[in-house]
Amino acid sequence: MAIQLLPPEIEESLMNFLREDLGSGDITSRAVLDDEVKGEAIIIAEEDGVVAGLIEVRRLFEFLGCVAEPLAKDGDIIKTGQEIVRVKGKAKAILEGERAALNLLFRMSGIATETKKLLELAKRTNPRVKIACTRKTAPGLRAFDKRAVEIGGGDTHRLRLDDCVLVKDSHVRLVGSVGEAVRMAVEKVSFTKKVEVEVRSMEEALEAAEAGADIVMLDNMRVKEVKRVVDEFAKRGYRGKVLLEASGKINEKNIMEYAKAGVDVISIGAITHSPRALDMSLEIKRA
Repeated sequence: MAIQLLPPEIEESLMNFLREDLGSGDITSRAVLDDEVKGEAIIIAEEDGVVAGLIEVRRLFEFLGCVAEPLAKDGDIIKTGQEIVRVKGKAKAILEGERAALNLLFRMSGIATETKKLLELAKRTNPRVKIACTRKTAPGLRAFDKRAVEIGGGDTHRLRLDDCVLVKDSHVRLVGSVGEAVRMAVEKVSFTKKVEVEVRSMEEALEAAEAGADIVMLDNMRVKEVKRVVDEFAKRGYRGKVLLEASGKINEKNIMEYAKAGVDVISIGAITHSPRALDMSLEIKRA
């Protein structure tokens, strides 16, 4: 199997994951295993969910001189007891990569699973709605967290501060008004970049739309308030021209209500800032 390189920044991150766990080396395996001992390992799902991170885990084991064969594809629905990855190589090398590989699979699969669950709930009442994450990711893990969201069917939103304009309440306080902040952004930023603005009332939402915003984020609004904005935008001819995004305190208990209100996007920070891991284990034997 030919080695497929990943983007340089991902390759470096994976190497750093190994360095973080290895230190100067696995002294336990060095003490009890001879160099020539070969091993074969299987990573097994311990619960149902959506698997994510298989490409990264394959590459991680390749750094250690092992051959890793994914037995599923990123985005597949997996079941408890299902074999996910087969790894062959020196037993010491497999054990050196075990924790970093499992940690990455835990997190990415947990994020993908949660994303898919929320998306399916939202689409029951609004088939066109998108579910997005935010920049509330663990430092150093953003690329992996965002890819996991994408694998789960969600939208990555902006990856970095240079992706699009997002005028937040902090900017508004410093500038003076929603309208003025949006007008400045529209004037100064390239037409290739979207301009989004965070608002907290009907008045601010309309002010943002009138000033030329591409996306209006309804931040921490109740469902009834969100529905009022959606209806008012439709009445004024803004729907189809300005995207409406709901954000803040949205979870699996109320997401269907927000989706039913008619927004285009629902963004949820908890998908990445506090994901529940999807449990997996690695079992190894002599080859």
